[in-house]
Amino acid sequence: MHAHTPLVTVACAALLLAGAPAAVAAEPAATVAAASAPATAEHEQRHRGALVSAELLYTLDGRAEAAAELAAAGFDGSVARYGVDVYRLVYRTVDPAGRPTTASGLLALPRTHQGALHAVSFAHGTGVHKEDAPSMRRRNFVSAAPISYATAGFAGVAPDYLGMGLGPGTHPWMDVPSETTASLDLLRAARAFAPHTGHTLRRDVLVTGFSQGASAAMGLARALQAGEDRWFRAGALAPVSGAYDFVGTTLPSLLDAERVAPRYGAVYAAYALVAVQRLHGGVYEDPAEVFRSPYAASVEELFDGSHTGQEMMAGLPGSPEELLTERGLRLLTAPTGSFAAALGAAGSVCTDWAPRMPTRLYMATGDEQAVVENTAWCRAELRANGTAVPVVDLGAVDYQDSRHLGSSVAATTATIAWFRALTG
Repeated sequence: MHAHTPLVTVACAALLLAGAPAAVAAEPAATVAAASAPATAEHEQRHRGALVSAELLYTLDGRAEAAAELAAAGFDGSVARYGVDVYRLVYRTVDPAGRPTTASGLLALPRTHQGALHAVSFAHGTGVHKEDAPSMRRRNFVSAAPISYATAGFAGVAPDYLGMGLGPGTHPWMDVPSETTASLDLLRAARAFAPHTGHTLRRDVLVTGFSQGASAAMGLARALQAGEDRWFRAGALAPVSGAYDFVGTTLPSLLDAERVAPRYGAVYAAYALVAVQRLHGGVYEDPAEVFRSPYAASVEELFDGSHTGQEMMAGLPGSPEELLTERGLRLLTAPTGSFAAALGAAGSVCTDWAPRMPTRLYMATGDEQAVVENTAWCRAELRANGTAVPVVDLGAVDYQDSRHLGSSVAATTATIAWFRALTG
């Protein structure tokens, strides 16, 4: 998608709502296909991360072209040092129930001399259309971060997530376990493919992610520290503007117009209720129990992956109070059952471990969607577990009139500098 194409972008756990679907066209001659294999659950567990196919999407010939690519997306072109080759990988992974499936993601490699690269795993913010994913868009907010890391000299690795990009089914939103497996398995597929380009991937992975992707990044770093991969280790962790305390902080903020814009509150309330019901059940038997008319008849379809951001926004009212019944509002103020359990589990990325790798939490004061109390809460939980983690306030960094989105743009530049310092 070109920079002049209209976008609707909102974010919390970070809604990145692209205006019109515009898939990146691949270059067929660059396709590498892997041999097919039986798709049994046992086989899939053994072959998670196996490469299914790789397509060269586009090439940025040199530093100037890479800088222009970033500038077109509203990102900092001054980080550019090299040209970039950008690939879409399709790979084997598992769904939230552990069943075999496939997913896609972006691999961006610098056009440097051949050799070993540090991978930066970037987990993107929330999107409602299947094509609101790194490997599906160009010159766009959702793909600019991994391109930035690649032109700076790293291997940019960015999962599309389950049910997005070329992955089948619907996306299990804010499900940290499946975000973790999708991220880890893409790293494995990238490691398998990199030698075809003359590169290899080093063991230490630099892990980052924005908004929804901040929790996903925490989940991946936790898994790597626990030894869930025989090769990769977590070299550094830099989540950005996460909605870590979804139950205690994020849900109440959706009803506070001074903290979260009411229109965003309606979007995130709807997505949370629909996503948890779809994955876990137990939230409602009929949408009309929690959604008012006429929205109850159409709200689930708005989050089926086939609707654009404009269509979703047009299908919802301007505030949670207009959208939700009394029971729906109570679920936000006092969550219970599967709704509380599912969203509470997302907070475990701050409560049940202590990072041993260099870690920084990034945020921007005045974030209008993922309120900054989330970051303070996560920092306190990590400290209670024995790890003192610094918080980096990125300041007044707006992008398309959004402090939340602007924090991702600013953090990309800031983390490149930090990762360079760490890796020499």
